[in-house]
Amino acid sequence: MSVLVNKDSKVVVQGITGKEGTFHAEQMIAYGTNVVGGVTPGKGGQTHLDRPVFNTVADAVKEAGANVSIIFVPPAFGADAIMEATDAGIEVIVCITEGIPVKDMTYARDYISTRNCRLVGPNCPGVITPGEAKVGIMPGFVFKSGRIGIVSKSGTLTYEAADQVVKAGLGVSTAIGIGGDPIIGTSTKDAVELLMNDPDTDGIVMIGEIGGNYEAVASKWIQAQGNPKPVVGFIAGQTAPKGKRMGHAGAIIGGADDTAEAKKAIMNACGISVVESPADIGKTMVAAMKGVEA
Repeated sequence: MSVLVNKDSKVVVQGITGKEGTFHAEQMIAYGTNVVGGVTPGKGGQTHLDRPVFNTVADAVKEAGANVSIIFVPPAFGADAIMEATDAGIEVIVCITEGIPVKDMTYARDYISTRNCRLVGPNCPGVITPGEAKVGIMPGFVFKSGRIGIVSKSGTLTYEAADQVVKAGLGVSTAIGIGGDPIIGTSTKDAVELLMNDPDTDGIVMIGEIGGNYEAVASKWIQAQGNPKPVVGFIAGQTAPKGKRMGHAGAIIGGADDTAEAKKAIMNACGISVVESPADIGKTMVAAMKGVEA
């Protein structure tokens, strides 16, 4: 069993003929991901990267059986692309696009909330189940198959956590980059819950950052479930000044509970092993797993 994507996923790339779409579609295909086609309005009937191009996502679903979408379109069209994928019946939508207007995403999230689909992102690195499918922009060679799930707001810290876990001899089951925008489809708690329910995941690395309450909500949920699997946590932005946006649009301290210290305190209180540096993720996960194995 795997989370969100696997070797049977049939992926369509929205914006496949653009520069970013082309580059990352090539990488996904090279990794072994089953990319069945792409979507660029007005270019239907063409072939790109030896894959068919469709005018609409609905055509890709009907003619190629697509059930997973990854979005590389300009920010002004991002919300529409998400809603189009939803209407076409796509089950998992991964939106890489950064800078989608908050108003647009508010509408899009409400639009898809009553439909049978899962949105990851926007402004995220994607999802990878090592050895099966890479639906995103992450460097595939970093990820080796194993039994540790990763949930992260940060793309680069996702890769660092994977490297740490792999070098510690544990490997990764599925890594989910939820994205750093203020409004996203899958929260930290949502992603953690998916991994908690995955029989192929024995432990979880949860990487958050200043701003918002995603990490607090996830931590309290984990505690309420009785801490069924060991979780190692890290919060980025420990030296960030209050009120200043730091990199991600959602990474801004708006109150006392948004700070790194406050989040770490909540996580510790909920039984999560919090590390002060990403360099400690691997060894801390090993120690936590030994406790489970014992």
